[in-house]
Amino acid sequence: MLERLYNGIIKENPTFVLMLGMCPTMAVTTSGVNAIGMGLSTTVVLVLSNIVISMLRKIIPSEVRIPAFIVVIASFVTVVQMLMQGYMPDLYAALGIYIPLIVVNCIILGRAESWAYKNGVVSSAFDGLGMGLGFTFGITCIGLLREFIGAGTLFSVRILPEAYEGATIFIMAPGAFIVLAFLVALRNKIMSKKPAVEMGCSARCDACVGCDGMKRSGV
Repeated sequence: MLERLYNGIIKENPTFVLMLGMCPTMAVTTSGVNAIGMGLSTTVVLVLSNIVISMLRKIIPSEVRIPAFIVVIASFVTVVQMLMQGYMPDLYAALGIYIPLIVVNCIILGRAESWAYKNGVVSSAFDGLGMGLGFTFGITCIGLLREFIGAGTLFSVRILPEAYEGATIFIMAPGAFIVLAFLVALRNKIMSKKPAVEMGCSARCDACVGCDGMKRSGV
């Protein structure tokens, strides 16, 4: 279960690694509030749809699995949309058309096909949670950075002095691509730093700490 969480948040982060769900990532990350609202909405739909699809995986015919997935996902999206419209109208208005578009989000359909349809309920639930939190983390980072540079605020709270006019381009569409590229490069730089391994020969090959390729080749 912890492996599924780690996989979604770090190893296969939907935003920074798999590059899925780019439509809402580019469109709704003009502020931290919008980003975290979209991320949590997607997470709820992802977890619930994974659970239901996993429960029904043995009775859903393979030939019609994609339409079945969409029906399940659309049902939960409708519930989330109605709850958001009733209890969070401002956020609902800000996200607009991108809430119903969760139905065809590549992340949700992808996890339903690659994991929930092939694994148990608990594992599928944690897979959905990990992927959802990874997506939320990714777009929230983008939203906060764009909001801070573009307006000098974080979660609509003024951080920089009023005299700061902001770099408007970061609130516009080009800013999303710039921030995404920077964060992807930063993530890759951090993940590429691996501890150095001491190389050398020893009396026993199975005790060698060298690379596996050298051991297999008999070096």
